[in-house]
Amino acid sequence: MAQVDKQAIAAAFGRAASLYEQHAELQRQSADALLARLEGRQFDHVLDAGCGPGRMSRYWRRQGSKVSALDLSAQMLAEAQRHDVAHHYLLADIEALPQASATFDLAWSNLAVQWCSDLRGALSELYRVVRPGGIVAFSTLAHGSMPELRQAWRAVDDREHANRFLPVEQLESALDGWNVDYQSHAITLWFNDALSAMRSLKGIGATHLHDGREQRLLTRSQLHQVQLAWPQQQGRYPLTYHLFLGVIQRD
Repeated sequence: MAQVDKQAIAAAFGRAASLYEQHAELQRQSADALLARLEGRQFDHVLDAGCGPGRMSRYWRRQGSKVSALDLSAQMLAEAQRHDVAHHYLLADIEALPQASATFDLAWSNLAVQWCSDLRGALSELYRVVRPGGIVAFSTLAHGSMPELRQAWRAVDDREHANRFLPVEQLESALDGWNVDYQSHAITLWFNDALSAMRSLKGIGATHLHDGREQRLLTRSQLHQVQLAWPQQQGRYPLTYHLFLGVIQRD
């Protein structure tokens, strides 16, 4: 996987914590799709790994689960705690979980493992903390996500301006040896202009965080170029994500 700077990731999501839910439509659609694959099952003890401000922690708590909310960002975790969404709050990295093995009935992780350095390692940690017969349910993004953003930026320069994600074949390979059901599909969000689409990424903290990241502001001229080059349909600006969903049954 691409090299990731965990401090930069935590800082970016921390800056987005207070307004995150205003921009989290992709996260909501992804969570709904992942929930559908669990077919209404109930779980006594749930780990929400990469909980953000805690929308899904709250969901599981309302289902009667005992919930541990975990995030890499102290600000995100504080936001979750402020809303009293879980029973326990853990500031930790998915790739180095502090919990004992076989602790949870469900390890839930919605659009978080793409920020890990080693997907197989991250999923192995989630698998480790799930009891035999329990479930790891995760979603992530696949290669080919945000083609509109990439196309638009090519009108400005030849630098990388979007995060890179693993191809589906590598995602599938990371699941070797487990009892797993998975699927991939595209989700397209629609915006009134290119700037709104880019702001949706900043609003959830998902700015360009993989290696090669360069901090700089768009000039008015560059923004105009991006706006013109962004593919449109009937005056609307799409942003497409390739979603990969996995449900692992622990033996």
